[in-house]
Formats: sequence, C-alpha cells, structure tokens
Amino acid sequence: MTVILIRHGETSGNSEKRYIGRTDEPLSKEGREAVAENAARGKYPAADIVFSSPMKRCIETASIIYPDKTLTVEENLKEIDFGVFEGKSYSELSGTALYQQWIESGGSMPFPQGEAREAFISRTVLAFKRLIFSIKETPRRAAFIVHGGSIMAILSAYCGGNYFDWQCKNAEGFACELELDRQSLEPRFGAYRRL
Repeated sequence: MTVILIRHGETSGNSEKRYIGRTDEPLSKEGREAVAENAARGKYPAADIVFSSPMKRCIETASIIYPDKTLTVEENLKEIDFGVFEGKSYSELSGTALYQQWIESGGSMPFPQGEAREAFISRTVLAFKRLIFSIKETPRRAAFIVHGGSIMAILSAYCGGNYFDWQCKNAEGFACELELDRQSLEPRFGAYRRL
C-alpha cells in the first residue's frame, strides 16, 4: 500500500509564521495557487481514497489535489492545540516566561492551556492506524491531507528519528510504502520519499 501524507497549502497565518493549530483558517490566495500549480505539474501521486483533517485548509487542499475523490474527514487528524500560543508568532512570544520554558524543554513540555505533544502523537497515530486498517482492498493508494504536526507525529512514530526531523513545508509531504500486519495490527513502513 502507498500512503501519501500531504501538508495543507499555505494560510495567511502560515505566511506570517504564526502558531496555527485550532484556528480554522482557509488557504490564502497564494496557498491555493501553489497547491493548484503543484497538482497541475503532477507533484502529488494519484490516490484511490482520500482522508483529511476537518480544518478548512486541509479540506480545501484536498479538493484542489483530488477533485474527483470522495473525502473522508477524520476529527482526530486535527493539528495540535497550541493553547495560549495559538495565533501568535515567535516575535510576539519571544521573551515571555511561558514561551521560554517551552523552548528550553525542546518542545516536550505541553503547550500552556493546550495539548501535550505525546497526547497529540497518540491521538494522531491511533486515527491514522484506524483509517489504514479500515481500507478493505489492498494494494491501495491512500492520501492524507493533514497538518505539519500530523505528518511529524505519524512518521516519528513509525519510521523513528526525532519528531522535528519530519518537518515539511506547506503543500509538501511524503509518499510511503507500507504493509499492514493484520496480526499485530500495526502498519510497517518501508521506503519513503519526499514530495
């Protein structure tokens, strides 16, 4: 099975380098244009089934890349809850005690009034696994239009490495080969490539 993990296109908050998690922003004009241009150039692999976060930016991205596919929306594929950092930029947060503590923790401290990274990874990986195992016919090509954090959560859990090693820019992602082990109920990732 091929799994295609694509980060949504750029929003105005992304272009301003803001923490955008639970804010339901649509794509910016530039974001829509970049996704459409990438799709027209054939950057994204074909998919038989498409899953998406419920956020506008993901649904919009999915509809541009896979306009003829029925979209399955999964609530638990939402981005991490950035808590009090939501909507703010590094420059706005820099120098505040809470932000400094979070930076010094290497990002492992839960976001103040938000979500802990481990809880987010667990939520995302469980949703991913449930959706993958819900696909009845294999081999299939399944696309997930999600968030940067979602991609980092899935790939760090299954491919190893540091969570932040799997960062990707807007409208980019990974194509991964995986096998479904129906005995252990765990997907086994093989080769992958950046899109």
